[in-house]
Amino acid sequence: MSAKEKIQEQHQEDTLEQSLNEIVLYNDDVNTFDHVIDTLIYACDHTVEQAEQCSILVHYKGQCVVKTGEYKELEPRCSMLLEAGLSAEII
Repeated sequence: MSAKEKIQEQHQEDTLEQSLNEIVLYNDDVNTFDHVIDTLIYACDHTVEQAEQCSILVHYKGQCVVKTGEYKELEPRCSMLLEAGLSAEII
């Protein structure tokens, strides 16, 4: 096994050991597209394009994963979404 293969294998093991969570944003009949987009940009550090795409997916599919990461990183972001009146949870 080459050194490169060993490094890749170790990286895969490290990635598997980290438990990643997701923030799921749910559709509602209250918030406007603009509010959802602005909130995703602010709370989740989305680009305008990412926020627009997520808002469209939420509208048509009912939900969308808007951020993936460790729970401690996601918790304050999810709180910002909830404080802005959006429906979201960490799974």
